[in-house]
Amino acid sequence: MIEFLIPIVSFAIAASVTPGPNTLMVTASGANFGYSRSNPHMLGIAFGFPLMIIAVGLGLGRFFASYPGAHEVLKWLGTAYLLFLAWKIASARRSKSGEQTGKPFSFVQAALFQWLNPKAWIVAVSSLTAFTTVGGNYVAETMFIAALFAAISYPACAVWCLFGTAIGRYLRSDRALKVFNTSMAALVVASIAMLYI
Repeated sequence: MIEFLIPIVSFAIAASVTPGPNTLMVTASGANFGYSRSNPHMLGIAFGFPLMIIAVGLGLGRFFASYPGAHEVLKWLGTAYLLFLAWKIASARRSKSGEQTGKPFSFVQAALFQWLNPKAWIVAVSSLTAFTTVGGNYVAETMFIAALFAAISYPACAVWCLFGTAIGRYLRSDRALKVFNTSMAALVVASIAMLYI
């Protein structure tokens, strides 16, 4: 496993920092609700994704190998949900009192969202197949990969959320907020499309 340390750390950083549904939604949340209100969203990702890695590594992957149709159904449900979230981001507006309508993801919503996130599935399966060893301690390696993503996920999300929060300071007009939210929604849709190409 030690020979995989630098590659798996590099992979985990790249997978966590590059744009995808989680980072785009956290950016939009930061812009619309600020860092503090987006914190449960980020913590949910940092908890939910490593838990998903453990579940996939310790058996769920075998279930999907035996029943590929179940994975296909989950994939399409995830895509439909991401499109719904993109619509929610695009249609977010301020109320007449000037407050942002809607609310950020809760801890539980963000943790559960990982199961519907196509990029999360790709990263989980890729990391487990690439960075576990034949004849090695598979359980320990799976737990290490999950712990690594737990350590990296929150800081990666925090960077994107701070970026969104900084942008949010310039979104004073309703028009600017609408353009930003529509752009973020379009990026979520594009990230979905890239996974199917």
